Amino acid sequence: MKHVKKAHRTRLTTGGAIVALGLAGVGAYSASAGGEQATAPTTVTEAAAGHTASAGRLTIAAATKAARAVLDAAEAENQRVTVAVVDRDGNTLVTLRGDGAGPQSFTSAERKAFTAVAWNAPTSVLAGRLDRAPHLKDIPGTLFLGGGAPVTAAGAPVAGIGVAGAPSGDLDEKYARAGVAALER
Repeated sequence: MKHVKKAHRTRLTTGGAIVALGLAGVGAYSASAGGEQATAPTTVTEAAAGHTASAGRLTIAAATKAARAVLDAAEAENQRVTVAVVDRDGNTLVTLRGDGAGPQSFTSAERKAFTAVAWNAPTSVLAGRLDRAPHLKDIPGTLFLGGGAPVTAAGAPVAGIGVAGAPSGDLDEKYARAGVAALER
């Protein structure tokens, strides 16, 4: 009798694994379908139509376009920066380190992008809030220095662009805004 129960458990475990693999395949198909699925259209305010996938997420192509626009704007002014674009959950989509950008700029750009999307505000604005709430800076993964800009769709954050490496946060943020502007075209 014990042998029968073991065989039954084995079949259940194996069957569960097959179902899980089947669902994973469906999930992989859904994820790879990108914007091709029939979904309700997303109203886009600051990011141009066609640059967001379903659920208000920035596509890799759009993130790369924004990052390239940042590097182009910085290079036009002979600045060496790193740009990071994160999704609405703060996960890195694209990071490009410009030629000659300092080693600290990589992590700083990612943290500025995360901070901008987490609070749906430019990091220069958020830095001003530290006077009233100094413990904000203690939140892991954040950086309250100028250089981060949110990307929004229908008023909600869908991504953050962070730039680091220019001589000031104001310049970093200027370049981040160039990335946002590239998505509006």
